[in-house]
Amino acid sequence: MFVLQVALVVLLVVAAVVALMLQSERDTSAEAERRSLAVTETFANAPGLRAALREPRPTTVLQPLTEAGRRAAGVDFIVVMDTHGIRYTHPMPDRIGKRFVGTIGPSLQGRTLTESVDGPLGREMQAVVPVEDPGGRVVALVSAGLKVKNVANEVERQIPIILTAGAGALGAATAVTALVSRRLRRQTHGLGPDEMTRMYDHHDAVLHAVREGVLIIDADGRLLLANDEAVRLLDLPPDAEGRHVTELPGLEPDAVALLSSGREATDEVLFARGLLLAVNQRPTDRDGGPAGTVVTLRDSTELQAVSGRAQIARERLELLYDAGLGVGTTLDVTRTAEELARIVVPRFADFVTVDLAEAVLHGGEPDARATDLRRVAVHGIHDDHPLRQRGRLIDVLSATPWIHGYRIGRVARIPDLSAAADWQARDPAGARQILDRGINTLISAPIRARGAVLGVVNFWRTKEHGPFDDEELSLAEELVAQAAVSIDNGRRYAREHTMAVTLQRSLLPRALPEQNAIDAAHRYLPAHSGVSGDWFDVIPLPGGRVALVVGDVVGHGLHAAATMGRLRTAVHNFSTLDMPPDELLSHLDDLVGRIDQEEAGTEAAAVVGATCLYAIYDPATRRCALARAGHLAPVVVHPDGTAAFPDLPYGPPLGLGGMPFRTEELELPEGSQLVLYTDGLVEDRGRDLDENLELLRTTLAGHPGRSPERHCQAVLDALLPEQPQDDVALLVARTRVLPPDRIADWDVPADPAAVSGIRRAARARLDAWQLTDLEYSLELVLSELVTNAVRYGSPPLHVRLMYDRTLICEVSDGSSTSPHLRCAAATEEGGRGLFLVARTAERWGTRYTPQGKVIWAELALPGADGTPRIPGLEALGDLEDLL
Repeated sequence: MFVLQVALVVLLVVAAVVALMLQSERDTSAEAERRSLAVTETFANAPGLRAALREPRPTTVLQPLTEAGRRAAGVDFIVVMDTHGIRYTHPMPDRIGKRFVGTIGPSLQGRTLTESVDGPLGREMQAVVPVEDPGGRVVALVSAGLKVKNVANEVERQIPIILTAGAGALGAATAVTALVSRRLRRQTHGLGPDEMTRMYDHHDAVLHAVREGVLIIDADGRLLLANDEAVRLLDLPPDAEGRHVTELPGLEPDAVALLSSGREATDEVLFARGLLLAVNQRPTDRDGGPAGTVVTLRDSTELQAVSGRAQIARERLELLYDAGLGVGTTLDVTRTAEELARIVVPRFADFVTVDLAEAVLHGGEPDARATDLRRVAVHGIHDDHPLRQRGRLIDVLSATPWIHGYRIGRVARIPDLSAAADWQARDPAGARQILDRGINTLISAPIRARGAVLGVVNFWRTKEHGPFDDEELSLAEELVAQAAVSIDNGRRYAREHTMAVTLQRSLLPRALPEQNAIDAAHRYLPAHSGVSGDWFDVIPLPGGRVALVVGDVVGHGLHAAATMGRLRTAVHNFSTLDMPPDELLSHLDDLVGRIDQEEAGTEAAAVVGATCLYAIYDPATRRCALARAGHLAPVVVHPDGTAAFPDLPYGPPLGLGGMPFRTEELELPEGSQLVLYTDGLVEDRGRDLDENLELLRTTLAGHPGRSPERHCQAVLDALLPEQPQDDVALLVARTRVLPPDRIADWDVPADPAAVSGIRRAARARLDAWQLTDLEYSLELVLSELVTNAVRYGSPPLHVRLMYDRTLICEVSDGSSTSPHLRCAAATEEGGRGLFLVARTAERWGTRYTPQGKVIWAELALPGADGTPRIPGLEALGDLEDLL
């Protein structure tokens, strides 16, 4: 076959070359005739030709002209002759004057003649054109010609090109034939005609014997082929092939629409003649075939029923899986109930309600005698449902069907709500609303956890979806059991969280103490995920001063809260010793180290990471001393509204040991505000710490008249998310200043005789302050303290009185020796002075300074009736006996 195809191609190429050569010869003669005639006519009509003919010797003029024209035109000769045919010009000069070879008769009559003759130059194609005078009389003849062999040479030059083109065509045809043959062999898998015939016979037998319908439809929607199974399934008539699918009788509209659409389809289910057919449809022109579609039909009626049951089982497993992932994402019992309600609607029920015992919502144990449930979740396919809304109380003693599962303690199904006569009699209006909305079946499943019933979940379904079956009863029980675990976990977490928060709040100050040094406002927000170790304090100190404390124990839980309580108590105890901030933090650092050593090897975690900021403000001097242990620097808001972070020396966190702390003193004008806070306020995963600190500063700045309370609220609004992940402690203190007219101080000589002069000066100051009722008590305290300073102390000696919430008396000297209170025996003459001071003053103590010590005593101011409030006044009579 391949050789035959090659021979046919060779024959066609040879015939084409011969035909081309013949055509070229014919075209050559025509070309020679055309060129000869064109040159002849051009020369015959050339200007000056007639004038040259009138010359005595025309040859002399015309011979150069004809030769130049011959060479320019590319012809072999141009001959000018008279009317008798005698040549005036010729390329061969010896032919001039001889007769022209050719026919001149027609030209003498004024016609143009072309002919092929054997002339002096050989076989020639020539043209003869008359030259007429203005009167139309022929005065001469012009002939130009071209030798035929010169024109044939051009054809010969074209023959190689023609042969090359033919060879190329032959090669291309041969290659195409080879490729076609190879593709045919590949497509037929090397099968010969007999094998191909046998294959088509087998194909036809299989097509009609297979138990799956096959249809082939062309691009116009006409049925080209239908096998026996397709005819049976679709009940096609015998003449179905060749008809349009829309003309086939008995087909359902959906089947007609699919078969005539030509689109792809995969296992689409069609209903035809009571059968469920799985239809697959594919185009036939994917591999270059004719346009159309091939359709396969499979009877899946029985398989559909089985797969329907499998689909239902798969959907129920998916529902349980989704419930396992989507229910209980938080430890909020209400949120868990809402998640359950949203997952099962509408995949399992049309409406869902969840009711929980009131104690469960607050983290308590459910009471078996409880008579009320609280509805915490309601969800359905419609928002305007007739069921009781969220937040309503449900009476357990009522005869409503949705309490049935809670009362009996196991899942219950009510297939027909209209048959619940007791319910309709007790609540006819509510029952009628529910039944009128088509709700007719219910599953009531109790929420059981660790042997206790926490509440009940009710699954409602309308008539449209039919009643619940036994398998769905088990599914409801599984769903509620999964949710019950999460609800119980949330309940226990709520209880523990409440206990921890209660413990933590009990360890924090419930109210700020009364003092005149500052106006303070505070906020404490526990973390959403659990309690932590943040705390703050305002501690009054002797001399009208006040200590401001804020601290943080890293971590969450009861251990962090308990550790915070221990550190706060320690700060209170250390503050009573009136230590400077750096010394107090050193003692607190030692305490934390001891706590870690005591808890080493136990389950309790170490207190690594505890931080603290301690500040002491003196309203008499407007000086504030601060020191910090790993804590963030405070913000100072000046009276003009500017805010800045003071440059405080950084100290290591508490518990590391071996690193000193340093105190920095600031002078704060009256009305300045000191903002202390914990890291929970400024640490946010969404922003950098420096950005939050700058946001804190800008929030506080620019509001010179804002109160501490408003500062607290503004800071929380600007920096805190809705649910902070860490505890937040915030303390804002606005400074006050003790007026100078309420302070009196004197230098005391180191002479016992100076005591009387100090008493007189003190009485005069009390008269100016209208505190004459305290003269006796003050003289007693001053006499004892100044006398002890003169006798046992060292210069310089100084006395200061301050009129604040109490009358404060301070005696300082340069000695660090501290007096001690003791009980003197009856036979001893001395030793009773400090005892009298302790009984007379409300408080007293010793404060050490870099220059020595200060012994102070506070006297209570007179009450509303003008009588002095002196502690232990009833014991003064007994003291007189001792004196």
